[in-house]
Amino acid sequence: MTFEVPKVSYTGKIREIPLGREGNTVIVGGESCYPFHLFEGEMPNPPKIAMEVYDSEPEDWPDTALEPFADVIKEPAAWARKCVDTYGAEMIALQLASTDPNDKDISADEAAKITKEVSDAVDVPMIVFGCSNVEKDTDVLKAVCEVCEGRNLIIGPVAEGNYRAIGATAIGYKHTVLASTPIDINLAKQLNILLGNLNVPDEKIIIDPSTGALGYGLEYCYSVMERIRMAALIQEDERLQFPIISNLAREVWKTKEVKVPESEAPLLGDMKKRGILIEALTAQCVLLAGADILVMRHPEAISLVKESIKDLMT
Repeated sequence: MTFEVPKVSYTGKIREIPLGREGNTVIVGGESCYPFHLFEGEMPNPPKIAMEVYDSEPEDWPDTALEPFADVIKEPAAWARKCVDTYGAEMIALQLASTDPNDKDISADEAAKITKEVSDAVDVPMIVFGCSNVEKDTDVLKAVCEVCEGRNLIIGPVAEGNYRAIGATAIGYKHTVLASTPIDINLAKQLNILLGNLNVPDEKIIIDPSTGALGYGLEYCYSVMERIRMAALIQEDERLQFPIISNLAREVWKTKEVKVPESEAPLLGDMKKRGILIEALTAQCVLLAGADILVMRHPEAISLVKESIKDLMT
């Protein structure tokens, strides 16, 4: 008797979204099946990995994360070039952490200047994250949109409190928005509806459902991402049929497990290997939940995840 693999019938499809400038475009999305269920449908565009770059030298990173970028850590543009030229980054994720009013509180104009310098330095698609302060992000991201007009940056976080201002600016200057919500499928759908009502084109929206690190709420984030994909593919929910981004690196590398030296916690093992594996395992989990774009930090963790994607796509 011949065994037949049971298959799910999908009636929905994730939109294909072009990112980056013309001539250097990366396409994400397009799935017609659950993640890597290639026996049931198609994944025409494998998940992409964006490497982090910060707008100033990070003060809270462990040495194991700083080491690969030690020679460029003070220069964001040089840092971005190294990510592309040395580590083969498919995308760059610029974190404008210094704009935080509770940190350095740099101005919107200064943040926009740094963003343009980084954008000028690389040809790959670029994601720009603000500091998650709604008022400051509104000023900063509007300035970024203006100075980088036409470069199709991926701008976020765009939240319920500032979607009108940032969404309208992104439309005017031809950028893509990251619709960011706090780990809730209903809030994610509602924000996408609001952006649609604002006339943000569907091909200019990426879902950012928020994420946690391994051991720090990842299972709940996984569940929400999984439900978003189920609604998009099985229930044909058009307001959830967008690619998903997971900004996971900053969540992983702030956990105590990647920062505690082996001398203080010998049972945790080698500190460098530990951090790399926690990042890689977190990335692997969100891949299986449906992430199309991973924001990662350590080159060795990225290498592990790239190999995994390659294996899963064959």
